Amino acid sequence: MKDTDYLSLSTRVRAMETRLLTRERQERMIDARTDEECVKLFSECGYPEPENLSVPAVNAVLAQARGELFRDLKGAVPRQSLIEVFQIKYDCHNAKVLIKAEAMGEEADRLLMAGGRYDPATLAASFQRGDLSWVSGPFRKAVEEAKAALAERHDPQWADIILDRACYAEMTQAAKDSGSPFLEGYVKLSIDAVNLRVAVRCARMGVSQEVLKASLIPGGNVDPEALAGAKGAELSARFAVSSLKEAAQLGSLVAAPGAGGMTGFERACDNALTAYLSKARLVAFGEQTVVGYLCAREAEATAVRTILAGRRAGLSGEAIRERLRECYV
Repeated sequence: MKDTDYLSLSTRVRAMETRLLTRERQERMIDARTDEECVKLFSECGYPEPENLSVPAVNAVLAQARGELFRDLKGAVPRQSLIEVFQIKYDCHNAKVLIKAEAMGEEADRLLMAGGRYDPATLAASFQRGDLSWVSGPFRKAVEEAKAALAERHDPQWADIILDRACYAEMTQAAKDSGSPFLEGYVKLSIDAVNLRVAVRCARMGVSQEVLKASLIPGGNVDPEALAGAKGAELSARFAVSSLKEAAQLGSLVAAPGAGGMTGFERACDNALTAYLSKARLVAFGEQTVVGYLCAREAEATAVRTILAGRRAGLSGEAIRERLRECYV
């Protein structure tokens, strides 16, 4: 694969970037006088106007846009695995929902998410029949193991752990298959961010070493073994030469039980990923432009939900701004 394979697609992506949710657009949404005005600003980013600002209505619009984007770009990239890296987590989410719903005897439909490699309705029907022979081997195996773990331990946390590890293992392989070192670097940094969050949360909650070690995911830049039991300055030192250095420093301050809020730490983790992705803005053409745009759209959806949820909850503009991350553009 050569960067010139993405020449025409990169040009199209650059044009699509002009409709992304910029900081200026975020400010206008936060300060909008009415919900109607806020919805119009939302539509400036290329989304159809939701019927209202309720969570289901907004999520439906975002899910539709996400599915259309994946289908569009999947038919345009030289290697579909580049897009699948971003789809796998939705399959993982749906597997968690199906397994827990079955165990509780409840319906899963309303919690399933579109955008994965597998259609949610088709996946649900196959799961209920006990026939997942058509999905990837690693995903099928993870579903089977997670289902068995829930039945044995009666603790959904262990099912989540199994599926999360499988999710990032498939993401790592898909990134390698894409032929993009930039995407591989992004997945590795994402795993580091997940592990840093796990280490901090487990320390705050005082969970056992068994749960901590099982929850840490291999494949990142920082060895999970080095994070097991690390606290305070030790935790910060593990990321001293990482893009997550600032996040780790903040994490070391809130890792103790009863410590301060996590908002600043969580924001620093996400901002480190955005800083890595910003390198794609310096590339004229290549797969980096597509990777950067896909991540920007994911971040955009999160920002939209944050702003709209904050407005509905009656939060001040300043309180909403504290929850927002750095913009890609």
